[in-house]
Parts: sequence; C-alpha cells; structure tokens
Amino acid sequence: MDKITSLSTWVCIIFFVAANLQPIRAQQESTKIKYKASVVEYDKKVGGGAMRLLNNVEFRHAGAIMYCDSAYLYNKENSFEAFYNVYINQGDTLHLYGDYLEYNGNTKLAKMRSNVRLKNKETELFTNALDYDMGSNIGFYRNNADIFSGDNELTSKKGYYYADTKHYLFQDSVVLINPDYIIYSDTLKYMNQTSIAEVFGPTTIVSDSNTIYCEHGWFNTIDNTSRLTKNNRLEDPERILWSDTLLYDRDRGIGEAFSFVTMFDKEENMLLKGHYAFSDQRNDKALLTDSALFIQISEEDSLYLHADTIQMYTDTVGYRVVRGYYKVKVYRSNMQAMCDSLVYNVSDSIIRLFHEPVLWSEQHQITGNYIEMLTDENSVNQMNINENAMIISQNDTARYNQIKGKNMVGYLRNSELYRINVMGNGQTVYYAQDNEEIIGVNKAVSSDLVIYLDAGEVNRINFKTKPDATLYPLGMAQSEELVLKGFQWLDNRRPKSKHDIFRW
Repeated sequence: MDKITSLSTWVCIIFFVAANLQPIRAQQESTKIKYKASVVEYDKKVGGGAMRLLNNVEFRHAGAIMYCDSAYLYNKENSFEAFYNVYINQGDTLHLYGDYLEYNGNTKLAKMRSNVRLKNKETELFTNALDYDMGSNIGFYRNNADIFSGDNELTSKKGYYYADTKHYLFQDSVVLINPDYIIYSDTLKYMNQTSIAEVFGPTTIVSDSNTIYCEHGWFNTIDNTSRLTKNNRLEDPERILWSDTLLYDRDRGIGEAFSFVTMFDKEENMLLKGHYAFSDQRNDKALLTDSALFIQISEEDSLYLHADTIQMYTDTVGYRVVRGYYKVKVYRSNMQAMCDSLVYNVSDSIIRLFHEPVLWSEQHQITGNYIEMLTDENSVNQMNINENAMIISQNDTARYNQIKGKNMVGYLRNSELYRINVMGNGQTVYYAQDNEEIIGVNKAVSSDLVIYLDAGEVNRINFKTKPDATLYPLGMAQSEELVLKGFQWLDNRRPKSKHDIFRW
C-alpha cells in the first residue's frame, strides 16, 4: 500500500512539473530570433556554429522585423550580424536603417553602424553609430548626429530617442537651426508631435531681431512662442531685458516678464525695474508695474522714479516718452518730487507733473496745479509752476518763508534756485534777518515780482508793481497773517533717499 501511494505521488509530481515547464519552454522559444532567407548555409569559416543567410534575409524578434542583404546567425548566442541595406521596422514607432547591425536577442540591443538613419513621421536622424534597446524602445548615440524635423535642423554630440513618447533628448553642443532663429544649448528635449523644444542649462537663441539667453524653458518651433523660466536675458539693438520668467511671442514681437524684471534702454541710458513687464517690440512700447522703478542713469547723480505703473514708448517723431501713473515719487540727491502722474519726453527734456504735484529743491517746497521741470544733460535748469504756485522754505521749527502767485518760473544753476519770477497775485511772507538774527516778518502783496536767492536764501525781492507791504516786529503779527492761503508743509512725505520713493 505504501509503495502504491509513493508511486502515485511521484506521478503527480512529474505531471505537475511537465505542465509548468510548457509555458517556460514557450517563453524561451518566443525569445529566440526567428529568421528566413533565400539561402541558408552553415559557414565553417565562422566559429560558434554560425549560419550564413543570403538574399531576402528577414529576422523577427521583440515585435520588430529586421531586413538585410546577408547575415550571420549565431543560434547558441541568440544573436546575429547583418550586412548592407539593413532595416529595422517596429510598427509606426521605428524605422531604422544602416549598413551594419549587431543584434543580441537576449538583451534586445541593436547596434546599427555606418550611414545610420532613424526615421518616423515627423523627424529623420542621421549618424554613424546608434544603439537601440528593443525592450525599452530607446535609441541613443554618442558621436554626433543630424536631425531634421520640418523646417528645423538640429545637431548634437549625444542624444536619446524615446519611441513610446516620440521625443528626443539631445546633449552636448546642441544646435537647433530654425528659419527664424538658431538655438545653442547644453541639453535640449524635442517633442516630435508638438514640435516643442525644451532646454536645460545655458542656452542662447540668436535671431536677426534679438538674442535670448536662458537656462531653462521651452520653445514652440511652429508658432514661435516660448516660456523661459531661469536667468533670462533678451537683448535687441535698443534694450536689454532680464527676468525670472519670460513669455515671448516672436512673430508678434510681444513679451511678458515676471519677477525681478529689469529693462535697460541703451539709447537713453534708462533703467526700468518691476515684477511685471509687458513689451511690444513692433510698436516700441513697454510697461512695468508691481514695485515699478525708473532710473535715469547719470555718472554724477541718477534720478529714481517710482509709480504704480510706468510706461515707456516712442512717439511719432522717434523720441522716447516715459509716463508714470498713480502715487509717483521721484528722488535725486538735490531734488525730489511727488504727484499722481508724470510724463517725461526726451524730445524736449521736460518732466511734467500732474495732479497735486510737490517738488522739493534743497530747502524749498514747491507746489502748484501743474509743474514742469526743464532738464539739460540730466540736470534741472528751470521750473514752471502753473496755477496756485507756492514756494515754502522753513526758517525754523515754527516759521516759514512763503512765496505765492498765480504762476511762477524758477531758474536753477548747478541744481540750485537763484531766481524766481512770480506772475500774477504775488504774495510773500518773509522773515527779515540781521546777522542771522530774525528782526521781523515782512508780508507783501504785488501782482508781479522777482525774487533773487543766494545759497538758497532770499537775497532781495524786486516788486514789478508798487507792493502793499507791512513789516511786523517779531511776535507782533497775528498768526493767521503769517500763513498764506493754501499753506501745507509736507516734509514728512518728502523722499529722503532712493529707497524712500516706495513709501507713500
């Protein structure tokens, strides 16, 4: 009974093993290279039991069909060598041509050599040596290749082709030539189906209109749009733009920049900064906002201007115009200003301040409904104060010299007021001094007058018409007599440094 049981057990084990060996054998057989040819012969000259295949040679393995004129098949190693007119086809994903092929069925690695051409619907690649992994569907080369896709021509020293996702990864001395520009990059990823190129590492894009540098971003080679996201720099003959992120439409000449944006105007030596910028190259317009800053660069004393929005464009006669909108503040060491909006036109070198403008020059505070600053070589030499013009200077903590009129013209020499013409409704409150001691306060009214200053202090007043004037001994005048209508001392809003222009 024990013998019968033992025998039955062994029979079951044998059948179980045999049943499970069948799929293993089937799997092993499926990994063997299948072949056919017009002529098949054993070649004694070649070691390893090689078979020589001639004419209409065809191999099948790993879902691919391989053709050639002649081949050596090594059955034991499950590999072959193919010669002349070699072609590997793997559906629509792979068309690979060459003069010589080494193929290993165990590793599924194809090594194509000499006059290699890799082709799909969108691109063609040419090189002298390319390895292709049939298992992962990845091809790679390490010794230069030329790739053509539509109007694009690309070269690189190393590269990879991913058949499943239909994209290339190019490395080392990458050059992409497009009819509109040339890209030089360290690493570039190219998507066949979308014609989008993504770059990694130092990259330069050169065109007739500008040059772009970045270290990461993508380019659509069909519609010429791009998004650059690291260390971006765009330069054309007129300006340079830096930013963290740059969106650029080359065909329309429109760019948008985000985060730490800097724009330099070469012709006018102007610098624009902010966290958002819009540029229209065709119409020569630029706009900045979000901590927007304009700098008129000067070796001696640069001018700093902040506003909610700063716009720069070229007028109809070809001159630059700069506009500042809302909460404008200006700082230069010898002059400061604030207003609601400002216009600077390079053609006449006039800075125009609108809506409750205030201008500070040395110890003087200047206000009016509308102020013009006439500049020459980045220095103000004349100020036109229009409507409700008033100039105030502080004598001490409680006393203020005041000049008021309908309109005024102030003249400057070396950025210092030396003469003020008052036209219409002229009024003055002036503290008279003798040896730096205040002896009284003079209040005068005259339709027109000229005030001369020396080192910022009133030296003399020339009344064009007979004035109505009163000299009050110190402490004898009523307080309301010492303050002209519309008086406001705004020194707490005066920018004391270039950083102060961001404080409103």
